[in-house]
Amino acid sequence: MKLIKTLLILAGIAVCTSSCVSSRKVRYLGDMQKLGEVSVDGKFEAKISPFDELRIYVLPNGDPEEQELIKPFNIYSGGTNNMTNANRGLGYLVDVDGNIQFPVFGKVKAAGLTCRALRDTIEYRLKNEGYLSDPLVDVRITNFKVFFLGSNGGKAITIDNERCTFLEALAMSGDLSLYTKRSKIGVVREKEGKMVIHYLDPRSSDIFNDEFFILQQNDIILTENMTYVFFKEWMSNINVLLTPLTTATSVMAVVLAIKASIEK
Repeated sequence: MKLIKTLLILAGIAVCTSSCVSSRKVRYLGDMQKLGEVSVDGKFEAKISPFDELRIYVLPNGDPEEQELIKPFNIYSGGTNNMTNANRGLGYLVDVDGNIQFPVFGKVKAAGLTCRALRDTIEYRLKNEGYLSDPLVDVRITNFKVFFLGSNGGKAITIDNERCTFLEALAMSGDLSLYTKRSKIGVVREKEGKMVIHYLDPRSSDIFNDEFFILQQNDIILTENMTYVFFKEWMSNINVLLTPLTTATSVMAVVLAIKASIEK
């Protein structure tokens, strides 16, 4: 009986302990309450990667003569000036070497560039090579996704504006549970032909200047639970096994008590 009582007490302590989580362990950007503001290096822009799908549209600048001149560069959208048609186009798939096949130009390097940098490259070539006098180019990633894998299951997150920060992805995933280990949230990314994992801590403002803070296409966010959550589950399993034994022991104790009373 003493052994059973001891085990039950330990189980109760485990449950109570696992249900209490310090706010310090889960508070996002906790150090900003003291800092007030954090300097951020550079601008947040995602870079194009192999297998991205791009929508590239060359726009007229208002010159009637250029209405016809831009058509060869918009063959994937039917050669029209209608942006709605452009959205329905096939788009440009970045190949394994990081290139796209662009009308007239042929092979154009895209991987490693931001959408803005690729836009500037195409605009420069259109003007410098004499195709258009004052071109306007729009470049968008149309299949930008990141993936979230946590203790409660997985989720694919579609990004509409090809820019997603680590914190934004956590919010779109439904946020983290109280028992998620925030000190070790991994971001898995393909980098220079290798899969690498990098850990971020959303409780610290240092993440703003971390190179993995801006997520890239097909990044995977991995989370894990705190250690005592697994201890809680283990103790729950022990409780399940002990319940029949405790019941049997209690019945036996009652029977023995009644028997002893009768014998007296």
